[in-house]
Parts: sequence; C-alpha cells; structure tokens
Amino acid sequence: MVGLGLVLTQLLLPMGGFAARDESINRWLADHRDPTLEHLSWIGSTLAGGVVIPVVVGACLVAFLAFRRWRLAAFVLFVICIESGAYRATTLIVHRDRPDVDRLESLPVDASFPSGHTAAALALYGGLLLVLASWARRTTVTVAACAFLVAIPLFVAWARMYRGMHHLTDSVAGLLLGAGALVVTVFAARAAGAAAARRDAHDAHASTDPKREQA
Repeated sequence: MVGLGLVLTQLLLPMGGFAARDESINRWLADHRDPTLEHLSWIGSTLAGGVVIPVVVGACLVAFLAFRRWRLAAFVLFVICIESGAYRATTLIVHRDRPDVDRLESLPVDASFPSGHTAAALALYGGLLLVLASWARRTTVTVAACAFLVAIPLFVAWARMYRGMHHLTDSVAGLLLGAGALVVTVFAARAAGAAAARRDAHDAHASTDPKREQA
C-alpha cells in the first residue's frame, strides 16, 4: 500500500490531467449536495468511523468469547488490527491532500490516501458476512452476504467522497487495503484450523496406540 501510494503521489498525480480528473469527481459531488444525501453520507461515514468500528469489534469479541469461539474472536481482532496497522503506516509515509472542496468533517488535511473508513468497512463487515455465510450454509444467505459484502464498502466509499474526505483513487486504495487485510486473515484462520485439526488427529491417534497405552 505504501508503494502504491508513492506511485500515485510521485508519478501519476504530477502527470498532466490525472489529478484534475480525480479532483473533478469530488467537485461534481460537492456541487450536487442536498440535505438527504448529506444525511445518508453521514450514516455511511459513521458506519465505518472511529467510534462504531471499536464498538462492533468489542461486541463481537464478547459474543465469540462467551460461546468459546476462540478462532472467530481472533479473526475479528486481527483483521481490524492488520487493516488499521497498514493504514497508519501508509499515512505516515504517503502524504496527499484531501479534495479541494468544502469538507463535511474535520480530519488531518494531508491524510487522504488511502480511505481508512472504506478499508475498515470491507475488512470488518466483509469478514463478519463471510462468517455468517459459512455458518448458514444456505444459498440465499450466501448470496445476500455477498451482496452486502460489496454494497457496504461501496456505500462507505461513496459517503467519504461525497463528504469531501477522499478522492476516488483513495477509495479504490481503501478497497484494496481492506481486501488484502481480509484475505491475509482468512488464510491465517484456515491455516490455524488445519494445524489444530492435525494436532487433534495426532493426539487421538496417540491415545489409541496400544504401545503408548502400555508404556
């Protein structure tokens, strides 16, 4: 993500027309603001904000730990930690000014890349939807989960752009960051599950080995 940000800010944006086209999308959105859409954008922005995300993570941890779902609790915690850590590291190295429009929120001006809200929405809500689909094992639930997995991050990305907080390229980078964090955590969870299954199988085999029992 740091490399992608440096390519964007150091190579692509200085090229003629690229930055202007990226900025024009935010200007068009700002010119077409109305109270209803502003309210919807607030919902989308708050959905993946610095207050709601910790609350969702905390609630999921309490619920999963209460039911002794250790791996699911670790999944929720680590997916947001990976996303947040990568986002913070990127913003420390890659500096990009936010869109030159009236912004509806107050945040550091030079932390436009990438969209952390969009990344968090895809990583956390996408992960929870994948868990729901794996639990239900029904086609209708799987289809609905996949639809929301796409819709929620796109809604958040639109909201952040509408509120003048990110460019289109920042939102795309946020989607890539969220997807990367989700993929890494899913593979780690599957690897942990496979290791646990092998360990249980080995322990079961050892407990039924006559020689081991005699020993």
